Amino acid sequence: MSGEFKGKTVLVTGAAGNLGQAVSRRFADGGAQLVLVDRSAERLAELAKALGVKSLQANVDLSDADAVDKLIAEAEAKFGGIDVLAHTVGGYDSGKTVADADREIMEKMFALNVWPVYITGGAVAKHMLKRGQGGKIVFVLARASLKGSAKHSAYTASKAAAQRIMESLSMEVRDKGIHVNGVMPSTIDTPPNRKSMPDADVSKWVTPEQVADTIAFLASDAASALHGVSLEVYNRA
Repeated sequence: MSGEFKGKTVLVTGAAGNLGQAVSRRFADGGAQLVLVDRSAERLAELAKALGVKSLQANVDLSDADAVDKLIAEAEAKFGGIDVLAHTVGGYDSGKTVADADREIMEKMFALNVWPVYITGGAVAKHMLKRGQGGKIVFVLARASLKGSAKHSAYTASKAAAQRIMESLSMEVRDKGIHVNGVMPSTIDTPPNRKSMPDADVSKWVTPEQVADTIAFLASDAASALHGVSLEVYNRA
């Protein structure tokens, strides 16, 4: 719906990624001004130009509390505060069994999927509490958080941890007008996923735009009764 986020400031993490770009476009189409965070300054600049809305671009380590606090201060100085956090950052790795006891892959998955959720989500919630105007926080989770699977222990554990953080944060701030929820996609139709699964029926996968629409719903007034929800976005996969 055009203009539904007019006057709102939306922080999108992983903004230049396949999903992040779709999320950024969705909020831009809704009239939001954007704080775009990604590792690639070049891709961020290209995205900001393509979107054509007021934006702040930043390269930030989202597991670094001081760096995240600095980003929030910059967003507050430029736009007056953050109304919505759409956190799309995450990563995937697999292939090791629990018996392999590969500490490196476990640490990698927690670095990508847990610490950014914990640090960034907490910092934005603190900002929203101090600001006193409520807000919406939406994390991209994964269906893999629901159950372990062979040779995916590090990934599934990290996604389960991220979901528990989301639920805990929701319980902590829901009485202060802050809505914290998550979207739980199945396989997303992206070029890397198509390349890694060339024989898959991609018509069953969920598209980045479908996930972005779900995130926008959770960030809208239409989701005013939802707290701590992990909304499944599976299509037919």
